[in-house]
Amino acid sequence: MLNLVIGGGGFIGAHLVAKLLEDGGRVRVLDWKPQRDDYLIQGNHQNLEWVVGDFSDENVLQKVMEKVDVVFHLASTTQPNSSNEAPLFDIQTNLVATVRFLDLLKNTRKVTVIYISSGGTIYGKPQKVPLDESHPNEPRCSYGIVKLAIEKYLSLYHLLYGINYRALRLANPYGPGQEANKSQGIIGAFASKIMNSQTLEVWGDGSIVRDYIYISDAISAIQKAVGYQGSARVFNVGSGCGYSVREIITAIERASGKSAKIKYSLGRPFDVPINVLDIQLARNELMWEPTTSLNRGLESTIAWLTNRHVG
Repeated sequence: MLNLVIGGGGFIGAHLVAKLLEDGGRVRVLDWKPQRDDYLIQGNHQNLEWVVGDFSDENVLQKVMEKVDVVFHLASTTQPNSSNEAPLFDIQTNLVATVRFLDLLKNTRKVTVIYISSGGTIYGKPQKVPLDESHPNEPRCSYGIVKLAIEKYLSLYHLLYGINYRALRLANPYGPGQEANKSQGIIGAFASKIMNSQTLEVWGDGSIVRDYIYISDAISAIQKAVGYQGSARVFNVGSGCGYSVREIITAIERASGKSAKIKYSLGRPFDVPINVLDIQLARNELMWEPTTSLNRGLESTIAWLTNRHVG
C-alpha cells in the first residue's frame, strides 16, 4: 500500500511518516520543504520518497498521486492566530488548492482520504461542553472557516463521485519535535521558553481552556481512521480533558523544575473561553482511546527538549 502524506514535513506529518515507515508502509511525501535529517526520519529510507513541491500546483499533484492508495492531507499555509490577516491567501492556498486536488481524485481510481481538520477552531463559542461532532459550527477565524469548508467539499465529492474520506477534528497536538518558534502550539513554545528562562506572552488572563492531545495518540487515531468501514465521516480527536493556560504553565514548571516568567497581554477577539472535545464517537467507531496523560506527555516533551540542548 502506498501512502501519500501531504505536509509530511510538519510536526504531525513527520510523526505520521515515521510511524508508517516503522510499520513497514511505503510513503510518498509532498512538502514545500526538503527532507530534514532529524530524529524522526534519518537518512535515506528505502520505503520513503520525498517530493518537494507546491500543493496548489496541479502538475505536482498529478505526479504524486500516481498509484497512491491512501492520502493523508495535513497541509496548511496558515495558522489560526494569523489567518484573519489574510483570508484571501487562506482561501486560495488551502481551500481552492484542496478542491483542485479533489477534482483530480474524481478521475482516478478510488483512494482513501484522511483529512486533518481542526477541533479547536471549527466550533466557535461553545453552547455546551464538551463539544460533540453535532455541535453548531461558528468558527471565528479564517483558518476554521476554511477547514470547515474543506470538510463540506469532501462531503460533496463523496456524494457526487464516491470519494472515500474521513475528517479528523484534532485538538491541540503536542510532543517531541514540536518547533518552539512556531506561534501555533503553546506547549512546545512555552516549554522551550521556560527552560531557557524566556518570558511567556499570555493573551488574556490565562483562564482560556483548551484540549491537548499527545502526538502519538493523534497518530494512532489517524491510522485507525484508514481501516474504518463504518458510516461516520467526521471525528473529534482529543484528550477529552480541558486545561487552562495557567494550568499548562504550572504543569510545565512541575515537569521541568523551572519557574515561568509571564507577561499578560490583552485577550484576542477570536479566542473562545473554552474548547474541550467530546471523543465518544471516535471511541465507539474507531475503537480508539488516548493513552497518554498530560503529565506523562509533558515529561516526554521536556526530555526531548533537554536532549536537543535547547537554548
